[in-house]
Amino acid sequence: MDKKKTYSIGELAREFDVTTRTIRFYEDQGLVSPSRRGQTRIYSPADRVTLKLILRGKRLGFSLAESKELIGMYQPQGDNRHQLLALQEKIHQRRAQLEQQLHDIQAMQQELDDVEQRCIDAMNDLES
Repeated sequence: MDKKKTYSIGELAREFDVTTRTIRFYEDQGLVSPSRRGQTRIYSPADRVTLKLILRGKRLGFSLAESKELIGMYQPQGDNRHQLLALQEKIHQRRAQLEQQLHDIQAMQQELDDVEQRCIDAMNDLES
């Protein structure tokens, strides 16, 4: 009998370096659906992949809703063109946000440099 690999909540928590509470939250949000053996949650390989995608989306700055939307577009028997186009659009949006944040940080650094230079000039004037 060929059994598919299954995972406990603890195994997934260790593998992905998250808390079991985090995984239960994703379950509450309907993102993963473990089967049950009594009170024990049994996660499938698909649940594991979903968790991996959620955490990757989080690292990329996607909201949980965005990740849920993208994951929900997956069609095992389809070409997933719609999902891939949506992912590209999210990537473009995220990149634009990051570029704006970078611009804002650079402007703030310039302002700090200007204020610091005024402080240095004022200290020099006091010493003259």
